[in-house]
Amino acid sequence: MQTAIVLFDRFTALDAVGPYEMLCRIPGAETVFVAERPGPVRNDSGSLALVADRALGDVRHPDIVVVPGGPGQSAQMTNATLLDWLRTADSTSVWTTSVCTGSLLLAAAGLLTGRRATSHWLALGELAEFGAEPTGERVVTDGKFITAAGVSSGIDMGLALVGLVAGDEHAQAVQLATEYDPQPPYDAGSPLKAPAALVEKLRARSRFILE
Repeated sequence: MQTAIVLFDRFTALDAVGPYEMLCRIPGAETVFVAERPGPVRNDSGSLALVADRALGDVRHPDIVVVPGGPGQSAQMTNATLLDWLRTADSTSVWTTSVCTGSLLLAAAGLLTGRRATSHWLALGELAEFGAEPTGERVVTDGKFITAAGVSSGIDMGLALVGLVAGDEHAQAVQLATEYDPQPPYDAGSPLKAPAALVEKLRARSRFILE
């Protein structure tokens, strides 16, 4: 089973690496990083690069598609090369997935019209503009489409997908092997839990956080 994880300039690293660490443990998995052109692709801070081993055109029919988000997503919303590839890959994929604002790219490609989907909480309103039905859930499955909320939720999405592909017992083994047992020191990881003043502060800065 081939998984293609899309990279683009200024992606968020954990959006791509979180699902990778789960999905690469599917038995018989082949996980490839793809971009418009092969080579290193810098993350949103510019301090980290992942290497795309193949160009989009070299991987046209993956079984699983993973689209990360990040500030660089905005510049990709009208990238015909990427959007066309997403439509082509989705036409034969078993699962089409996204993390954070990666769902906006799926929506821009016309793949989430009429479907329930999630994204980073600051970007949920934009999903509706493309005909999707936004929800604040952490991981949303609608048919073969699985969308995850902000950044860290990509790990949850990846683990859930391992269970769907390889079974619950194998997914539990992956969870144990990676010691994925979150115990955050704060309970402010959702706008429903965080202090209201902090939520409003980030909302006011959303342009700078997401772009």
